[in-house]
Amino acid sequence: MNGLLIANKNQAAREQMATLFEADGYEVTTADSVVNSLEGILDKSIQVVLLGGVFDEQQIAKFVPLLKKCNRNLSIILVSDEMPLELLRRIRKEGIFYHALRPVEGESWDEIRQVVECAFENYQARQNTGRKLFRKNVPMQDTAAGLASLG
Repeated sequence: MNGLLIANKNQAAREQMATLFEADGYEVTTADSVVNSLEGILDKSIQVVLLGGVFDEQQIAKFVPLLKKCNRNLSIILVSDEMPLELLRRIRKEGIFYHALRPVEGESWDEIRQVVECAFENYQARQNTGRKLFRKNVPMQDTAAGLASLG
């Protein structure tokens, strides 16, 4: 089951995203806040959270680590308008999977659809292997061996 939580205070935005992702075959839950769907995160029926809307700097910086404590494999995708770079860096350190700018009127949701698909693949890989599918730090000897095999 691919459980996707769409949390956004804007009901019209929630409904638009839900329609889009239900058509892609995801099991979609919508809520005006993640707190209302915490049970799904704890029991792991929700693997990906799509957070949208306007965020208070202090709340979001505390909220992301809390969600990760509930389910360390949870993939959190943040969809927002502009956000201060310092806040974005802090949230990335806490473990969000991706940050995307909200598509404006007439723009495609393709980027976000691809990110959601990738987040589910990454979640499944972490469940199966206990580690991230995409490693940030690759040991130098692995890199050197890989480069040597090319030449």
